[in-house]
Parts: sequence; structure tokens; C-alpha cells
Amino acid sequence: MMKNNSLPGILTVKPSSAIRADYKNFSNMCHSTQDPILITNNGENDLVVMSHEAFCRREAWFKLQSKLVESDRNMDEGQLTDHREVFERLQERINHE
Repeated sequence: MMKNNSLPGILTVKPSSAIRADYKNFSNMCHSTQDPILITNNGENDLVVMSHEAFCRREAWFKLQSKLVESDRNMDEGQLTDHREVFERLQERINHE
């Protein structure tokens, strides 16, 4: 059985042999954490692995952060939209779907 060499906030590091030796447990470990796992090969950093679900969640978070930065920039530049106009646009989208 593979031990999880991880502390909260610390990247989990595993040798590539852990994947070859016990893929099922390695896969379970990837699915049980939201953090990426660093894979080493011959003592050198080689790959970063994470579950597909964690990857999709992380990508969505990055996209959200990007949109928030853009919104902040628009506010700083005075490019604001009246809330009534926003709700009208939303209502139009709802009615056309």
C-alpha cells in the first residue's frame, strides 16, 4: 500500500515507480486530493499529475479569476453597465434559449 507523503499545503511528491508498482492506489490518491502530485524520475522533477475532476475545477477557477481581473479593470476605467441593462440582456438570453 502506498503512503501519502503529504502535509496540508505541501506538494505531494512520488517517484515514477509508484505509478508502475501500484497504479490503482496511485489513481485513488489522485482522486482523493484536489492538489497536483509531483512525479519524479531518477530523483528529478518530471511530471505533475492530478485527477481530471480536479483539473477541470482548477481550470474553471483560473477562468473565473481572469474574468474578475477584467471586471476590476473595467471598473477602474469607468466602463460600467447599468444594472437594469444587465438584467435586460439576461432576460433576452433566457427568452432565446
